[in-house]
Amino acid sequence: MKTKIITMVGFGLVSALALTSCSDSFLEDKKSYDKVTGDLYNTYEGAELRIDDIYARNLPSANSGASWRYPSSGTADDQSKSTEEYSGFGAFVNPEIELTTEQNNAPEYFLGSFGSVDANSYGLIRLINDAIEGISGSTLTDEQKDKLLGQAYFFRAWRYYNLVKYYGGVPIITEVLDPASSFSSTRSTTKECIEFICSDLDKAAKMLAASTMNGSGFTGNDYGRVTTGTALALKGRVLLLWASPIFNRSNDRTRWTNAYAQMKEELDSINQCGYHLFSTSSNVNGSDFALQFNQVGRNPEAVFFTLYNTLIGDDLEQNSNWERNVRPSNITGSGIQPSAMLIDMFPMADGKRPATTDTYTKLDASSYAYDREHPFMNRDPRFYRTFAFPGFRWAYSGDDAVLLDEEPNSPVYNNGQDFELWNYGWYTETEKRDNEENGYEYGADNLLSNGKGVYVRKRSDDYDVNSSPLYTFVKNDDGPFARSAQPYIELRYAEVLLNLAEVACGAGDMAYAVDLLKQIRARAGYTAANNYGLQDNLTSDQAACMSAIIYERQIEFAYEGKRFDDMRRWMLYDGGQGKVEGAPSTWTLTGWDGNTCTWLGFKPFNNQQRRDNMEFRVADSFGTGGTTVADDDDPLKKAGVVRCAAVDLRSADLTTQLETLKAWYEDNLVRKDFKGDAWSSNKVKLYVNFRPQYYLLGIPRGPQSNMKSAEQTIGWGDYNNGYAPGTFDPLAE
Repeated sequence: MKTKIITMVGFGLVSALALTSCSDSFLEDKKSYDKVTGDLYNTYEGAELRIDDIYARNLPSANSGASWRYPSSGTADDQSKSTEEYSGFGAFVNPEIELTTEQNNAPEYFLGSFGSVDANSYGLIRLINDAIEGISGSTLTDEQKDKLLGQAYFFRAWRYYNLVKYYGGVPIITEVLDPASSFSSTRSTTKECIEFICSDLDKAAKMLAASTMNGSGFTGNDYGRVTTGTALALKGRVLLLWASPIFNRSNDRTRWTNAYAQMKEELDSINQCGYHLFSTSSNVNGSDFALQFNQVGRNPEAVFFTLYNTLIGDDLEQNSNWERNVRPSNITGSGIQPSAMLIDMFPMADGKRPATTDTYTKLDASSYAYDREHPFMNRDPRFYRTFAFPGFRWAYSGDDAVLLDEEPNSPVYNNGQDFELWNYGWYTETEKRDNEENGYEYGADNLLSNGKGVYVRKRSDDYDVNSSPLYTFVKNDDGPFARSAQPYIELRYAEVLLNLAEVACGAGDMAYAVDLLKQIRARAGYTAANNYGLQDNLTSDQAACMSAIIYERQIEFAYEGKRFDDMRRWMLYDGGQGKVEGAPSTWTLTGWDGNTCTWLGFKPFNNQQRRDNMEFRVADSFGTGGTTVADDDDPLKKAGVVRCAAVDLRSADLTTQLETLKAWYEDNLVRKDFKGDAWSSNKVKLYVNFRPQYYLLGIPRGPQSNMKSAEQTIGWGDYNNGYAPGTFDPLAE
């Protein structure tokens, strides 16, 4: 009898459970490829296999951009490129291309494709429904059923949440439909969907309580499974979505107060699962903030996450690509370039916004003058853990022999443990140097044409923070950093607190919201000495308090794939002023004084804004450079310039180091901003344009053709009716 294996990768167990000869019968008489007979569910081993298979198909991924299957993970996908984080127009802000059903050019978050249950949202929901039905009707004990069903209900809620946040109401399917190329079901209201998701999460929380509300959640081989706390944390995210302007145009206060009451009461249950802010007794310059992403074993910050491993060429191979993506090319990475906009927006060392930032104007400006030419001066501790500039240490645990085999012209730094980033650049012609359309042609230290002006450092496995790195630096086809077991955290405890702070503020309890903000700021490195960098009126001014929370979210969660959702929730592209053709009067924003941006003091992202990039090129006095790694081709080396000591974030005396680096920049480098977002064919600068119908997306053409009875969203063409205007109202209750 042929052995059958269900492989589960990326989940905490990281195991392959084989049903060998004595248990082959579990999977023998399949009703379809993805639906098994009830006998499978009558043993705990068989039922757990099905749950593990659900994890494998539904866990978030560190290696994917936003799609119907996965949320954004912080990569430069269409969502993140529609925020301040990256330049280069994402699909949602491209002024030259409008997303329409007719053109079928909108990102597809609704369904995927028919033909395989693993290739679309409702196929995955079908598998979960099968597990719920099979386990519920099995002969397992009630205790066994609860542990397994709680996980299944969580993932069904997770799948529906990832539909509702984009589309509003969607068809609710709870039975196991036969596989087909299409199905017929109408869209439920958004309210019905929110209630359904919350009901599933309440069931999950209750069923998992006996297994996980024990001070540590799941441990041992079960570590990585969702818990009562995971379910309630996701529920908090859902309740916050429902209270937010995107679905609450009149600012119905009961949505805020209901969410606040539930989330505040349920925080204790989340804490009882062992979750809290990650911290150590040796936090230096934001090191705790950096270390939280690189924990092996139990991490109290990680509420919902995906585990990875360092295996290569194995059925269970599941590596995270993040470290390889962020590291510079001269040590075998690729590098990620942040936008200059976000760099310039980050808070200063006193926790306040830079005075030069023309947004978040209801928040106090910093007492530190913003040094645009040296943006690393006097910044929030998280700044140094989010970005990497020329002249900073960024150590790794490597092997010089492996590095030189991959990059024979790169300098070596004691097997990476003393690596310094010197990513300044130069031009071969003065015309290119002075043209803002061009970034530098060649970078120092063998970066050459592959350098970035500034690097995203966020979530990097920095050897100076974690001396037991989660990657194995060995030669392989994808580069030495490819074998990384860094977990991907989709929902952190910091988000639990900031979600609660936001609903507290919306409900009018600003004092409690500020207390939660202080907890986040304390972990970042602020103290009571300056009120954690928070201005005094946050407890009395609701708009200022909410603005502070949204700003904090932007900084705390930068490059974690959360900003696009926040900007949509609060309608920060136009303040809710855009009109959708065919929309009823209930779509008009009447809460928040009729304009969320004005109320918050936030500059609308559509208001003549564009994201450009930042670099540090050699000063004009050094002239142009060459095209190779030769010292004479680097203008600074050719002139005999000696580099200053690189900034070492392990040292508590950061200010002196930064002043030294600043002085070196003043003598040798110049900041240059160059084209990030596109120009027109006539070389005219283009600006962000998020159309109002993008807040609530329409069903793409492909899924519509397979779901004949599902109405199209208002503002989008209905494929099934000759592209007539859609009639489904996501705001109708």
